[in-house]
Amino acid sequence: MIGVFDSGYGGLTILKDFLKELPEYDYMYLGDNARAPYGNRSTETLIEFGEQTVEYLFEQGCTLIIIACNTASSNVLRHLQEKYLRKPKVTSRKILGVIMPQVEAAIKLSRDGRIGVVGTRSTIESGSFDIELKKLRTGVKIAKQACPLLVPLVEEHWHDKPEAKMILKKYLHGLKTYNLDTLILACTHYPFLYNDFCRIMGKNVDVINPGPVVAASLKDYLSRHPEIKKELTKKGGRIYFTTGDPEKFQAMGSEFLGYQLKDVRPVDLNKVKISS
Repeated sequence: MIGVFDSGYGGLTILKDFLKELPEYDYMYLGDNARAPYGNRSTETLIEFGEQTVEYLFEQGCTLIIIACNTASSNVLRHLQEKYLRKPKVTSRKILGVIMPQVEAAIKLSRDGRIGVVGTRSTIESGSFDIELKKLRTGVKIAKQACPLLVPLVEEHWHDKPEAKMILKKYLHGLKTYNLDTLILACTHYPFLYNDFCRIMGKNVDVINPGPVVAASLKDYLSRHPEIKKELTKKGGRIYFTTGDPEKFQAMGSEFLGYQLKDVRPVDLNKVKISS
């Protein structure tokens, strides 16, 4: 089973493309809505949340976990991989993030090496995208902008309102002065504003839509790792968990995925025992 973890609803925009690209697999989605947003959390807190989630998903039978949250991927992915995979030398399970697929897509698309990154404060301040971009291309020029108001605007259904477009335009104003050719949307909520990002940045800027990029990367990863692929069940099952209100998740999640969710289960990650 493939586990998909996010701080709330945003990871459903990633799962949506997984279901399009790889519909045959079983998926378990966990949204940590009760403790969202993650964008202003400390690294120590994010590590605790990440460990609880990974422990739970492994216990539920997931052999491949995708951390769909950019904030968690930026701050705790390497720690989780080290603790649960590398030190015990586990090869039958994997934990992947969403940073590298977006970075690789940006490097491939960028004509002049002028790349922008927008995301939560924590994602931007972590510097994770900077590090990975510089590894793949010498001399790359990176411009960054935290956009903390966009996630609540999306979750409050304000992303189509003029006020949201005005705020987005203000966030992007500084980035436009860098003459970028590529922009990474380093937050799973931002695809709801994808057309506005494209319009404001202009036709000379390639704006990367994370869902299709991450889904294509996962498909390629599984083709290159048959030892992981053979561990995944293929019954087309879908299970949804939330640490928040299941009814609210069902309603909001249905909007994010584009179809009606029928069974959302509550979970209390604070009760998960973290192994040493």
